[in-house]
Amino acid sequence: MDLITLATTADIRDRQPGIAVLPVGSFEQHGRYLPLATDTIVASAIAGELETSYNVLVLPPITMSCSHEHAAWPGTISLSHRTVSAIIDDVVASLSAQGIDKLAIISGHGGNYFLSNVVQSANAVTPKSMTLFPGRDDWRKARQDAELETDDHEDMHAGELEVSILQAVTPDALRDGFESADHRSNARPHLLIEGMAAYTSSGVIGLPSAGTAAKGKAILTSLVASFGEHLHQLNAA
Repeated sequence: MDLITLATTADIRDRQPGIAVLPVGSFEQHGRYLPLATDTIVASAIAGELETSYNVLVLPPITMSCSHEHAAWPGTISLSHRTVSAIIDDVVASLSAQGIDKLAIISGHGGNYFLSNVVQSANAVTPKSMTLFPGRDDWRKARQDAELETDDHEDMHAGELEVSILQAVTPDALRDGFESADHRSNARPHLLIEGMAAYTSSGVIGLPSAGTAAKGKAILTSLVASFGEHLHQLNAA
């Protein structure tokens, strides 16, 4: 599976997709063993799977976003929510000019809280024009379908879910040693004030040791199925 679409302009002309898919990742620490680009890889992997099942225009990913909570670690780069929102606005305008009036934002970074407001605002202006995927329920269903050991709170960052997806789509991106990097920190009352460094010295909150390629494939399969309901909502009269 390609992590960036190889479609040509002729492909898009022939297929005439009515919806575009925009992966939004990040460039932030994921401990010693996962790449800074993990969230972008995850979002792109989801988008690539959607392209195999639905007639969608997969756009190249936004590779940096709001990662301020990870600023204590080298390599992390953050954009403001205003910058990322402006990029999305420009993408929407460009799509609209060619007759594509629906957009699915594929979020690979949980810290991009503002994306919910972007989607709400877009639908307030143009109803049923935008969705944010995967939603919380989509992720929870995927965890259940893949029989993950952890939930979304316990496995917050660089843990079972992300390791599983990377093992499924790009195992060479993982460095040796992730199996011994588990770290639990379920109480994080002041994350928005103190950042991640107050709750983990390694950058990990979760159980990377529990990740497997089989789980990663099952997660992606579940998400592909869940996306159908998002399409139904966008296309409902």
